[in-house]
Amino acid sequence: MPRLPCALILAFLCFPLAAAAQQAPAPADPETATVTEESAPVSGAVAAPTRGRETGAVQGAARKIRRPSMVGYVTDGSIRSQARVRFDASRGVDAPDRAELFYPKCGCYRDLPASHPAFDPGAPGPGPGIVTDLRFQQLYLYGEFAVNERLSLIGELPVRWVQPQAFVPGTGSFDSHSGLSDLRAGAKIGLVATDAAALTLQLLGQFPTGDGRKGLGVEHFSFEPALLYNQALNARVRLEGQFGMVLPSGGADGIATTQESFAGKVLYYGIGPSVEVYRGDQVSFSPVVELVGWRVLDGYQTSTLSAVDNLNIVNLKIGGRLGFRDTSSIYVGYGRALTDAVWYRNIFRVEYRVGF
Repeated sequence: MPRLPCALILAFLCFPLAAAAQQAPAPADPETATVTEESAPVSGAVAAPTRGRETGAVQGAARKIRRPSMVGYVTDGSIRSQARVRFDASRGVDAPDRAELFYPKCGCYRDLPASHPAFDPGAPGPGPGIVTDLRFQQLYLYGEFAVNERLSLIGELPVRWVQPQAFVPGTGSFDSHSGLSDLRAGAKIGLVATDAAALTLQLLGQFPTGDGRKGLGVEHFSFEPALLYNQALNARVRLEGQFGMVLPSGGADGIATTQESFAGKVLYYGIGPSVEVYRGDQVSFSPVVELVGWRVLDGYQTSTLSAVDNLNIVNLKIGGRLGFRDTSSIYVGYGRALTDAVWYRNIFRVEYRVGF
């Protein structure tokens, strides 16, 4: 199984250090100072040049553009140097190999009789049992390094725990597993950045660093382009959104056919308004409500032994973010499926984020 070069992993781990170095205070440059009417020389005295209201306004606008996102499940569209630690705990997964988005084609196909039309000795997923209920936890280590206000480099290293709870009777079973999942890396590009709004293009690649036979990765590369939106409606209300697609490259063979891939294309979207209900000198708090959806365009799933075409999944997420001096924050949230088809029935998320 191909693995991501160690150099990329080391680069990801160095993002926060590089960001901190970039933010180190620099000596004042007299040539950039601005003299205003309020700081003009009086009675022939030579006054030291100061940064006036014009410079302060520009800096204030830049701070607004770099203001951290409030959402917890919709992707953060801000461009800034930051580090994040996130933990998810989910239950109620009933089709974990659907479109190979969570883990690859069930290993149960390896154990079918060779004469069976669905027999696949190369099925890369865990087996032999067909899972009907699975729990998982995932820890994400995320780093982002802002090259400038319009470009940042991002990387995410996940660690996963999977615990199967139930299987189709007579198909067997497999044990719980844990370990490194699939690493993601890419860039954010600021298309629009004003005082009140930002539109960001995110380009991500997902690399097969997790062991598919243990349910830790999908065993193929995926490309994920997305548009991220952030709009300040007023001083306390913010609206954020996302629209993207997962485009797999490769994947296992479909069921009883080698002409189609088990992996499928998945369109995703989300919207999340937030309201800052409390703002103090040191702390702020913003409750957030998010609606997140997916449309599985094609691919296969073992739960129905069939192709997946235009399947819709929608989740409601409710949470809140506690901010500390606009530099760090803690988010806690809960999500629940609103549709019969699910990735998971319930999810609990907690994260800590710090900017540089």
